[in-house]
Amino acid sequence: MPRLDIGKWIDSGITWLRENLDWLFDFIAKVVDGMYEGVHDVLSAPEPLLFAGILAVIAWWLRGLVAGVVAFAGFALIDSIQQWDEAMETLSLVLVAGFITIVMAVPLGIWAARSRTVSTMLRPVLDFMQTMPAFVYLIPGIFFFGVGVVPGAIATIVFAMPPSVRMTELGIRQVDEELVEAAEAFGTSPRRTLVRVQLPLALPTIMAGVNQAIMLALSMVVISGMVGGGGLGSSVFEAISSVDVALGFEGGLAVVILAMYLDRMTGALGERVSPLGRRAIAKRNAAASGLKVLQWRPATSLATVGVVVLALVAGGMNVFGEDEKGPEVTADVGKGRSLNIGYINWDEGVASTYLWKEVLEQRGFKPKVQSYEVGALYTGMAAGDIDVQTNSWLPVTHESYWKNYRDKLDDLGSWYGPTSLEVAVPSYVKGVKTLEDLKGKGGTFKGKIIGIEPGAGEMKLMKDKVLPGYGLDKEYKLVSGSTAGMLSQLERSYAKREPVAVTLWSPHWAYSKYDLTKLKDTKGAFGSGDRLHMLARKGFAQKEPQVAEWMKGFKLDEKQLTTLEQAIQDAGKGNQQQGVRAWLEKNPGMIDKIAPVAGAEAKGKQAGAAPRIGYFPWDEDIATTYLWKNVLERRGYKPSIKQYDVGSMFTGMAAGQIDVEFDGWLPVAQKQYWDKYKHNLVDIGAWYDKTSLELAVPSYVKDVKSLADLKGKGDRFKGKIVGIEPGTGQMKLLKDKVLPAYGLDGEYEVTSAGSPAMLAELERSYKKREPIIAVLWTPHWAYSKYELTKLADPKKAFGENNEIRSLGHKSFPKKYPEFYGWLKEWHMTEKELAGLEASIQDAGKGKIEEGVQKWMDAHPGIVDKMAPVK
Repeated sequence: MPRLDIGKWIDSGITWLRENLDWLFDFIAKVVDGMYEGVHDVLSAPEPLLFAGILAVIAWWLRGLVAGVVAFAGFALIDSIQQWDEAMETLSLVLVAGFITIVMAVPLGIWAARSRTVSTMLRPVLDFMQTMPAFVYLIPGIFFFGVGVVPGAIATIVFAMPPSVRMTELGIRQVDEELVEAAEAFGTSPRRTLVRVQLPLALPTIMAGVNQAIMLALSMVVISGMVGGGGLGSSVFEAISSVDVALGFEGGLAVVILAMYLDRMTGALGERVSPLGRRAIAKRNAAASGLKVLQWRPATSLATVGVVVLALVAGGMNVFGEDEKGPEVTADVGKGRSLNIGYINWDEGVASTYLWKEVLEQRGFKPKVQSYEVGALYTGMAAGDIDVQTNSWLPVTHESYWKNYRDKLDDLGSWYGPTSLEVAVPSYVKGVKTLEDLKGKGGTFKGKIIGIEPGAGEMKLMKDKVLPGYGLDKEYKLVSGSTAGMLSQLERSYAKREPVAVTLWSPHWAYSKYDLTKLKDTKGAFGSGDRLHMLARKGFAQKEPQVAEWMKGFKLDEKQLTTLEQAIQDAGKGNQQQGVRAWLEKNPGMIDKIAPVAGAEAKGKQAGAAPRIGYFPWDEDIATTYLWKNVLERRGYKPSIKQYDVGSMFTGMAAGQIDVEFDGWLPVAQKQYWDKYKHNLVDIGAWYDKTSLELAVPSYVKDVKSLADLKGKGDRFKGKIVGIEPGTGQMKLLKDKVLPAYGLDGEYEVTSAGSPAMLAELERSYKKREPIIAVLWTPHWAYSKYELTKLADPKKAFGENNEIRSLGHKSFPKKYPEFYGWLKEWHMTEKELAGLEASIQDAGKGKIEEGVQKWMDAHPGIVDKMAPVK
């Protein structure tokens, strides 16, 4: 028979509905979400044990003292296993879905009972609703309503409605026809007959339908957890995906307690509201023997008073009690704004997500994190229900999802990589080094390769490219399950030294725990290595530009990531945040590095100290002095800075009037000053290597390549060499050694108006293409702005290359030990220094601090790098 593309027709129909009835689905989503939030706010407000008392009083009223005590014990147990919040989320979802189901199902059942035509039409629809696998409802649910509570509620309503409709119809049809005829014979209208005769007599059956609807609703909690519904479903789904027996049992136990309570209470309520039920209760009470107190149930009025009193106590505790304290807000950037972070339950996804949760909370945000199946995560982000995720494997593993949703997502950049995907076997499996070696060895591995989540990109690659590419698709079955399931199988097989092939990736802690062989992919079927990317929904960067900027600058190396994962493992299940905090304690300054905010940095041990810093009017000294001024102020210091010429600087520093300076050119340029004052100074260390002193001419000046070429060309340069400050070591070297060595001292005069004047003269001459000789040094930004020729010094008259060193008064190490320690470890690259100088130049005259700040913004974490606080 020809294939019927029913699936495509359904897909087209759903797409049409989404495009044309979007307003309706948005309205439904707002109504359902609003109802859920309202119910959840009420249920989650009281203290757990007080609310357990309220539920126990209701159980006492409906079923007796024993039921009340057991109910209290059950809910107290839920609180003791730390599943209370999840249980209240689930109860809220069940109550909302149950209410909507009953409101829709009972009228439909009544209509079907009063019309054979309606009953005939409804029956196949109800069959379809009840027998279609509930997971299938998630697909259009996510498509129409995104991820979160709403699709879970809609799937629950659809799945739970049929029994309620059927039982309502059945109950009304079972009412004795003679009673209905008698009512009609006395002139009772059909409506009054329904209300006064049929419904009261059918109420036990209708309540049985309500009971079944609620039980079916509870059975959907796992599914709602898969699409971000939260609650116990999230706990169970996380336990399944991580093969966590303890968490799975605790979540399942909480579901059982809720189910038993709701089942018993709805059953007892059915008896209470039904005339027949009330007669049955009276007969049981009359025939009961034993302790009367166990049989006694409070009157409705008394039970109501008890519930109200407990509710008022709970409300009073909420008003006057202290709020639960979260992490300390170190910089209130977020002002309490909420963010939704989704993650895949993989180790690096969990680690990076909870790290960002801690970071954002300390920056004043209220992030909500939720695990999702891969497809649901991308769909939810594309729909705008999830703001950001940290664990997108691109360009290979999640390629299919990126292609589908890239127009609705923003890539904030990679924070780790490169990674690799692979198949691995234990090292005790001999003769298997590459994927090709698996060929013909299906019997050794029982024809199985143990995989991970079916929706993972690696699984799709395995099926579509890797197995067919190596001719393994007929010999091996790729077993899908979960990452934790794969690791559990690896652990069992490894303990028994049994052959096993598993899908893995690098980095992964399994390679440090087990001795494994990565099978080489000689054909490149897995493609090139991935990088871990931050993805955000479209428009997120515009709404939260600061967070987006932080995330774009976020980086972790392999050691940081693996130790973070290990810290979370050590903290245990459900304690991810504690694991992150333990890791942060061992990595001080990480919060400020990841999310830099001016004024939010940790204070130094000597915060409040006021070191005196001197500097020369040279570009590198101005740049580094103002950089350290900014860094020290962020660490709580109160530095003062002042400009000096070279001679005054060394004299003042030797006398103790200046504590430190950062521009000591040694061992050559400032040798005479160092030799004179070194007994009162301390050499803190070099922060920049390989400098040079030189004379330079514009490249349009031909035939002048070395200092020797200047001989006889004095008229060409008007007999001038444009110098810098007269007290500098370079000027002294130039006059005392360089010019005499090349016989230029009688031909050239060295001007000494200062570095700014030299640069201004260079700029004027360069624009007019006039010959000029300038005193310069390397590094200097002038070489990137102008095309200049450094004149070679074949006689080495300028001496050896210098290092730029930090120098201080001899009391500096003891007076400022923390600052001294920072300077000893401080280094800058040529690129960093040139970028800092250029940023200051671009900021313009009088805006040095603005230029420094701009450069620091472009180098997040620089404060922690230069001045780490431990």
